Amino acid sequence: MKLKNKNKTTIHFILLLAVVAVICKIGFSIELPERLIKMSTLGGLRNIGQNNGEIESIGRFAVQQHNNNQNTFLEFARVVKAKEQVVAGKMYHLTLEAVDGGKKNLYEAKVWVKPWMNFK
Repeated sequence: MKLKNKNKTTIHFILLLAVVAVICKIGFSIELPERLIKMSTLGGLRNIGQNNGEIESIGRFAVQQHNNNQNTFLEFARVVKAKEQVVAGKMYHLTLEAVDGGKKNLYEAKVWVKPWMNFK
């Protein structure tokens, strides 16, 4: 009689281990969408759409700051590419097209934004 109970317990334990192994295999083999992986990378860069008002405004700000600091006159044309990085606020990495003396050129800009401090 005791031998049968021991066998049943062993079989139940083995079945439980098998079920746990299958659940772990299924759970860990599910691939996360690329967007979630990029978002979970702390401090990582992620591509963002350059065709929105906020990004254009940040691009215009970058050109204006450049003009003020370098005593030049670049004319903002458009944002070609934009990436953002979450730091204490957001760091925007922008590729901008601007006109310098009638000729279009590409420029790289980084703008650090902390909206709660009115900081750019």
